[in-house]
Amino acid sequence: MSNIKKYLEDHKQEMIDLLRELVAVPSVQGEPEEDCPFGKEPAKALNIMLEKCRESGFNVDNVENYAGSADLNDLEPELAVLTHLDVVPVGEGWDTDPFTLVYDENSDKLIGRGAIDDKGPAVAAFFAAKAVKELNIPLKKGVRLIFGTNEENGSADLAYYRSKRNMPKMVFTPDGEYPVINGEKGMIRVYFSAPFNNGYIKAGEVINAVPQQCNFDIRLEENNDISMNYGRVSGMSAHASTPEKGENAITKFLTFNNFNLPVLKTLSRLFPHGELDGKSCGLGLSDPVSGKMTCVLSMLNTENGRLNGGIDIRFPLDRKFDEIKDIICSRLKNEGFDIDSCEGSEPHYTSENSDFIRSLLKVYENVTGNKGHCISIGGGTYVHEIEGGVAFGAEFPGEDGFMHSPNEFITARNLLKNAEIMAEAIVEICS
Repeated sequence: MSNIKKYLEDHKQEMIDLLRELVAVPSVQGEPEEDCPFGKEPAKALNIMLEKCRESGFNVDNVENYAGSADLNDLEPELAVLTHLDVVPVGEGWDTDPFTLVYDENSDKLIGRGAIDDKGPAVAAFFAAKAVKELNIPLKKGVRLIFGTNEENGSADLAYYRSKRNMPKMVFTPDGEYPVINGEKGMIRVYFSAPFNNGYIKAGEVINAVPQQCNFDIRLEENNDISMNYGRVSGMSAHASTPEKGENAITKFLTFNNFNLPVLKTLSRLFPHGELDGKSCGLGLSDPVSGKMTCVLSMLNTENGRLNGGIDIRFPLDRKFDEIKDIICSRLKNEGFDIDSCEGSEPHYTSENSDFIRSLLKVYENVTGNKGHCISIGGGTYVHEIEGGVAFGAEFPGEDGFMHSPNEFITARNLLKNAEIMAEAIVEICS
């Protein structure tokens, strides 16, 4: 442990420099181009990462810029560390340029879009494997780093990668929190619409985030009088799986603006401000392991005479996709809305008694000195569709790196600590 820790401390600046180079790439999903299925920027970030791995002697494989991998050794990979290099849009409210990594020495924060989700963890995973390799620690099993480019928009990258390459039998992703996430709620994303000719509404850039702003310009007619009501409602952004950490600008707009328009009044009734579990839509479910479900009206925009909405739902481990889909879609249809699409996934669960999870918890306890345990979350991590996969890091208990929010960060201390934990996990599992 001491050799790995010293190696990482000696390479701290290199880690920060690589993170700076990756953050400078605005790898938000863009328009598909030849050889760039999710736009130029995600592909650029992937190629930067793979080139760094190649320079360090890893066996590199780029699967058509959907995803890429780097093998630490020549053995058949049995362990994979899965990270992603795409990011969500920056939004408003940043104190610094989101694509320029800023190091605040007073707080030890490395601030920039992707710092905690998931470019910082990707850098930590690379240097963890690099430490094991350059310290000549003997391994009996192969280790593969996998870097994706579409996690934030449906993980089509990973689906394509898995159609072309075999996935190692043990997979963890530092795309969540410690100690180990072995349970993830099911997810449904509903897009709906209705006729609307009363002006302009724009709120929500992505469906998996609590909207921070709602801009509107509403046209009202009453007794042959026409009035225009315009403005902006501000909330606080947060990941849609943890809406209690934010304030929804859309539901705030609907609840506190009396426009007397049927479609807006209906939405206000279905999604009252401050309600997070979808009870007014006929949901409000929970279970003892994963807790209460969440239901977020996260997008509301007007276009071509239509009001278009998006809902992000995370439902408990003991429920099925079809059950939740029927409840929410039936309710919306009964209220006069059209369902444009409804997609999602079943809950994900890996037994806490597996040898894989026990090894990860052992490493966590040895490195941090804290008791390890398994937890369930509402967020869908990158291993949601991978049997036996778990999330291991990158946020520590009680910490919030402002994932999907302004001023996203990881501390330099935790960047190194993540790399140390991952290096020790590689050694523990693969020696």
